[in-house]
Amino acid sequence: MSVFTLGGAEREAVLAPALAALTERHRQACPPYSRILDAIGARPPYERVADLPWLPVRLFKTHELRSVEEDQVFRVLTSSGTTGQRPSRVFLDREAAAAQTRMLAATLRVVLGERRLPMLVVDSRSVVRDPALSARGAGVLGMMNFGRDHTFVLDEHGRVDAEAVKGFLARHGGERFLVFGFTFMVWLYLRGLGADLSQGVLIHSGGWKRLAEQEVGNAEFRRRLAQECGLRSVHNFYGMVEQIGTVFLEGPDGDGLYCPDFADVVIRDPETWQEAPPGVPGLIEVVSTLPTSYPGHVLLTEDIGVVRGVDDGCLPGRRFEVLGRLPRAEARGCSDTFGQGG
Repeated sequence: MSVFTLGGAEREAVLAPALAALTERHRQACPPYSRILDAIGARPPYERVADLPWLPVRLFKTHELRSVEEDQVFRVLTSSGTTGQRPSRVFLDREAAAAQTRMLAATLRVVLGERRLPMLVVDSRSVVRDPALSARGAGVLGMMNFGRDHTFVLDEHGRVDAEAVKGFLARHGGERFLVFGFTFMVWLYLRGLGADLSQGVLIHSGGWKRLAEQEVGNAEFRRRLAQECGLRSVHNFYGMVEQIGTVFLEGPDGDGLYCPDFADVVIRDPETWQEAPPGVPGLIEVVSTLPTSYPGHVLLTEDIGVVRGVDDGCLPGRRFEVLGRLPRAEARGCSDTFGQGG
């Protein structure tokens, strides 16, 4: 079952009432959230997704926001954050944890298919062994669920393990295989391998900050990977721990990020907070029906983006691009913390 089926108008008709109901559910179950809504005068009806009250994503660093009793908390997730910054804390009960895992799988199935693929991980195995699992380690561990015969490009000391890669390609290089890594690490380590990765499907994510400093944009990233190691099936995704399980997936030709049926984006003018029209940049607001155990269903991020089109690409719905971070907002991409302990 595909989770990329709803066009713009149909998605609005489905999501607006579902998110409005979720807003009232969290109002009843989470006293701090209720106080925030009272303070800003947020009251139903909310006729459109853009009418819903949003929370700044940074609030999860400073407040404990959960809509389940403490004894119902199954897992507490923490964000990466820059060294010295407080991480976000996200509270999941068993139901929410199961839903986010299921819907992440459904989202990635559109590019990976039904079967687990042999998997090349552009990282070191040590990143998933650390008892205090970093956001980068959690990201790798989460993606490992979608692969088999996991082979790490880097050894325990963070050096390229050419023999491991060579062995992996001897076993699997003639069939489709999955490659996963954080964007900067993919750029740093894959291009110099001198390996034929033409059968690979690359999924990558994380901050672009260090690539932007080298003036490497998405088009150049894709061009060089195709040229230097044959990787042509490349999919970036955008997501965050504060809305775990919801990822916005890049189309096959790199024309933008697409929203799964249970999620959407609103671009807001940072001066007026009104919804910006397509083509006009603003702050990205992400909405999702998955956060049921904490009020993270309507979040204003610190990222700047723009809607490039609606119902005009390879998948239905809004097609958008992330342009960068809000000036003075902390850099919090997982790959940007590489070399700082993740």
